[in-house]
Amino acid sequence: MPRHAIDFTLGSRRLLRVPRDLATWGFGLDDALARDLPCAPTPGPDGVRVLSAPIARLADVAACYPGFVAGARQDYRRHYIAMDGDFAGYMARFSGKTRATLRRKARKLADRPGGYHVTAHRTPAEIEAFLAAALPLSARTYQARLLGAGLPGDAAARRGMLEAAEDDRMRAFLLHAGGMPVAYLSLPVSGRTLVYAHLGYDPDFAQWSVGTVLQIEALERLFAEARFARFDFTEGEGAHKALFGTHHALCTSLVLLSPTLANRALLGARGAFDAGTARAKALAARSGALGGVRALLRR
Repeated sequence: MPRHAIDFTLGSRRLLRVPRDLATWGFGLDDALARDLPCAPTPGPDGVRVLSAPIARLADVAACYPGFVAGARQDYRRHYIAMDGDFAGYMARFSGKTRATLRRKARKLADRPGGYHVTAHRTPAEIEAFLAAALPLSARTYQARLLGAGLPGDAAARRGMLEAAEDDRMRAFLLHAGGMPVAYLSLPVSGRTLVYAHLGYDPDFAQWSVGTVLQIEALERLFAEARFARFDFTEGEGAHKALFGTHHALCTSLVLLSPTLANRALLGARGAFDAGTARAKALAARSGALGGVRALLRR
């Protein structure tokens, strides 16, 4: 049974992990938008981790595991791009101010010595080249250092990406500036949906908005393929996802644990931690210190 953990996270920094043996019930974007629930898995010894279930069906999800205790719940908008038009039409949805800001970010990076360029990777050989450049970069990102959520480089993950590339189910992009890769984007393909799996960038280039520049460059190329129906930003909120998404589904992620005393205590502690964090965030927002706190937590 896969080993998972209940995380206690402050901003982008994980403070504590409590391991549990959980089955995973993950909802794809099509599942989140559909009326019918996918087949519920057999629970693990400690229960089930539910990812991105539609909030409107949460009671039905919980009913699949009677007696289990729910906790560590996170509600969010699952953002996605409806790719039913062309890139020009997509860009037209932004305000004139936002379009000008995006152009300015690209110009600012282009004006650096050496400028920048983007490489696209989809064949097995191209994915190998992507991994060779992106994995060392990923190790430097705050996602990898603080959350353990960098680009996976283990043998199984590499094999999965190469097999997907063999079937033309993989898209990846690298942004190069100053003669080196500074941002990466990895997008497995599920049917006609692009899945936003991993985006990372060199922290030394954060001021140049390289993740934003790469996102726009990649979207222009992906729209030009005229193959995809959606770009799925997957579970979780974020300013980046909200900016680029055109639609959203209301979703929730949570765990359903077997009702042991230890599990009840764990979920109670996590609930108290989340409530305290929310109060601290609200206080920081009112005082104007929220941005500084977030920057500090990423160090």
